[in-house]
Parts: sequence; structure tokens; C-alpha cells
Amino acid sequence: MSPQLAGVLQLLALIAALALVYRPLGDYMAGVYSSTKHLRVEKWMYKAVGANPDTEMRWPAYLRGVLAFSLVSVLFLYVMQRLQGSLPGSLGFASIDPDQAFNTAASFVSNTNWQSYYGEQAMGHVVQTGGLAVQNFVSAAVGMAVAAALVRGFARSRTGELGNFWADLVRGCVRILLPLSVVGALVLVASGAIQNFSGIHEVGQFAGNAQQWNGGAVASQEVIKELGTNGGGYFNANSAHPFENPNAFTNLFEIFLILVIPFSLTRTFGRMVGSIRQGYAILATMAVIWLGFILLMWATEFAGKGPAFEAAGGAMEGKETRFGIAASSIFAVTTTLTSTGAVDSFHSSYTGFGGGITMLGMQLGEIAPGGVGSGLYGMLVMAIIAVFIAGLMVGRTPEYLGKKIGTREIKFAACYILVTPALVLCFTAAAMALDTPADSMTNSGAHGFSEILYAYSSGANNNGSAFAGLNADTDWFNTTIGLAMLLGRFLPMVFVLALAGSLAEQTPVPKTVGTLRTEKPLFTGLLVATIMIITGLTYFPALSLGPLAEGLAS
Repeated sequence: MSPQLAGVLQLLALIAALALVYRPLGDYMAGVYSSTKHLRVEKWMYKAVGANPDTEMRWPAYLRGVLAFSLVSVLFLYVMQRLQGSLPGSLGFASIDPDQAFNTAASFVSNTNWQSYYGEQAMGHVVQTGGLAVQNFVSAAVGMAVAAALVRGFARSRTGELGNFWADLVRGCVRILLPLSVVGALVLVASGAIQNFSGIHEVGQFAGNAQQWNGGAVASQEVIKELGTNGGGYFNANSAHPFENPNAFTNLFEIFLILVIPFSLTRTFGRMVGSIRQGYAILATMAVIWLGFILLMWATEFAGKGPAFEAAGGAMEGKETRFGIAASSIFAVTTTLTSTGAVDSFHSSYTGFGGGITMLGMQLGEIAPGGVGSGLYGMLVMAIIAVFIAGLMVGRTPEYLGKKIGTREIKFAACYILVTPALVLCFTAAAMALDTPADSMTNSGAHGFSEILYAYSSGANNNGSAFAGLNADTDWFNTTIGLAMLLGRFLPMVFVLALAGSLAEQTPVPKTVGTLRTEKPLFTGLLVATIMIITGLTYFPALSLGPLAEGLAS
């Protein structure tokens, strides 16, 4: 069987698995976020934090809940890292330095999971399980809560109430992420991933030096790392490490975990707004971009020229022989089109155009299908931009799901799409203009610039993957990427929740013969074009200096 055919079969199997769970999971999540009942364990949690889950919140109160919870999470994880040397189960590792502790706390709380350290050589069992793994759950639940609030903004009318943040947060963890993670962890353990709390042990000698490995609760953290589109690996090699990703089956299963909630949330959206076809339109937009990027990546990685490429059947540098080019490409596209950041190959070793595809996937805003929650609300913001453009073309006041898109709404949407590019481009320009950050680049020229651009694209878009050629463990990068992650996560949420509040206050507009049918394929095409044009206009100059220049020169 050729590598290309194997890749097609894996892709078809993945699509079939996602289609199988799409309806039941999407409907279940709609029920979770529409429920008025509370489980007993949830009541204990509400009592512990002093929250009344039945109190409806307007968008400023909802936002305060998001920011307060996230601030406490940053402080808690920072302190835990700074005290690691005094904690039990630290495996003898020292406490984390202040700049790296800040970067890691910002990273995991913002659902980015960027890592400027070697996981197996820096973090003990307590920090890994009690700190990082916990944030993998709650940071994902925060994104899903904000998405639920925006959907309620479309579904409700003549009220500014968007639900209760604490109820959405707890339900997302207890009813969705935790049960799926238990099942997923059992699958990974049965397939060869490790799950223990063993210490450091020597496994042999290499070049006269002792080789050591430590165990850990890897399978349980691996599953929520993918399911919650987090991405932080227990080991530095991330999902290329056999303890995290033992074989071809687990590789495909982990891709499935990354995609299952973001795609299924489109069904949840359709259910909650009372139009399943609207959910299908958003799903189709996500699927077209995702499949298109996979085909482009296959074209670039299989089409290499020269004896080495021909002997290996394509660009095998930086890829695991366990997975090959096709599966690695699917993983790379999936992880950069979502906010996951997990890697089973190293993007710096991809062809020039291939590396550019991974970068562009993040710069789209990670909306195809995007992170858990963040992908849906990002796509809905782009849908508002699309109907606004359509309204300009026909001279009609734009509407979406029965809500008028006026000056206020379009300002919130415009601010949303401008925040992240401003962070990426400004931080990249500053890093390239200064001498010290440039010293961290392994390569010069276009590839070196790509390392810097990729790092800030990953941080500000809350992806977390790295180009694997940049020494980011410096005061400059730990601090600036940490700031980019926090601002890139929470500033857009401000505009999303403000937009949700504005929509919820409106009176629905009745449909007329001139209303744009946003559930039709025509709108899907318009939405895809809007996303690609906006991203192209924003990032094309920077991409021309990096991956495009490298690809044309090779």
C-alpha cells in the first residue's frame, strides 16, 4: 500500500468516526448548557466557591467571573511552580525560575500550553497532575463557557442575560470533559501509553552518558491535552514520544480527540439557536478549510525533489517513521487549525511551504474547527463579518440569525479580529529589531524569521506548538510570549461577551425575501472567502518574508 493511499484511508476513517459521534455528542452538550438541574457534586462545588448557579449574569458580570477565575488560576499555578522544590513528589527537581513560572502559568491558564522547558526534566508529579492537568480541564471549560454565552446571545431576545459563568464552567468539566477523558485515558492505556507515578530510573548508556526516564500519569494528561485542545506534553517530544503516543492507532485516536468537541459544538450551536441547518453551515465552513489544508500539506510534503526525498517517499525529515508523512501532516494541520499545539512531528523540519501552512492555520484564528469553545465563537464572529460584507454589497442592513448587525456589533467584531494580528506582528517586529531575541534563532534568513513569527503566532493565538528551532527559554521570550498568550486569550473574550450581551438585548427581526439565507452553501462559500481574504491581507507581508520566501527558494 502506498503512503498516499494509507493517508487517504486514515483520513476517511477519521471522518467516519467524527460523523458517528457528531449528533449524539452535539445534542448532549446542548442539553448540558440548557439544563436547569444541578448534580450533587456540582452543588458541592458551587457551595465551595460561594456561587449561586441559578443567578443569570449580564455580560459584564460574566466577564468578571471569567477574569477573576483565570487570575486566581494564574497565581495558583505560579506559586505551585515556585514552591516545587519543597513539594512532595517533585522527583528532586528544583523550583521553577520566576520568568519561566510566569510563562508556564500564563500558558496553561490561557489554554495555550506553550512550553519553554523540558517537561520530563523540570516538572514533578505534583505540578504535572495538580497544576498543569487541572488547568487543562478548566481552561478548556472556560472557552466552552464563553462560546455558550455567545450562542445564548443569538438565541435570546430582549434581555442582556447570558447564563451563569460558574454553572457553565462546572458543567463543562463535570459533565463533558471528565467523562470523555476517563474513557479516552482507558483507551490510551490499553494501547500502550504509560500511567504511573514512578520515579527517575536509568535505562542505559548513550555516548558514555546515563540515559534516564521518569514515569508519570501520562495517559490521563494526554487525553485531556488533546480533548481540551491544550497541547502541553508530559515529555519534551510531546506526541512524538512513544510513552504519550505509542503507535499509529493512538496517533489517529489523538487526532480524533482534538477534533471531536470543536466539530460537535456546531451541532450544539444549531440546537441552541433552534436551527440545525445553521449549525451545518458552520460545520461545512470548518470542514472545507480543514480538508483543504490537509490536501495542501500532502501536496507539499509528498512532492519534494531530489534523491533523499525520492528514497524516503517524501519529506521525512522531522517525522516519526511510526506515523509517516500522511498521518503526520493530518496531525500538523489539525493541531494548528485548532488551539491544541500538540505535535507528533517537528514543524521546523517541514518544507518551506509546509511550515507556512501550519503557520497560516494558526493565523486564521484557529477556527476550522478551532479550540474547544474558542473555535465556535471565533467562527461566529467571522460569520458576522461575512454578513456585514454581504450587506454592503446589496445595500441592506445585515442580519444574522434574526439579529441586526449594527454599528455596535460590527465594532466588537472588528476589535476581535484585530487584537491577535496586532499582538503577533508587533511582538515579532520588536523581537527582530532587538539584538538579544535574535540570538535565540537557530537559523538565519527566512527560516530564522519564521521561527520568531511562528512563536508569536502560536502564543497570541493560544496554540502552543513551536517551530522547534528557537531557544525560547530566555527572559525576553518567557515574558513577551507570556503577555501575548494572556492578551490573546482574554482580550478577544471581552469583545465576544460584549457582542453576546448586545445581541441578547435585541428584538428578533422577521425574515423577508431579502434576508440572506445563512444556512445555504452560498453563505458557506462567502464565509470561507471572508476568512481567507482577511487573513491574507493581514499576514501576507510577514509570510512573504518567512515561509513563502523559503519555499520559493528551495
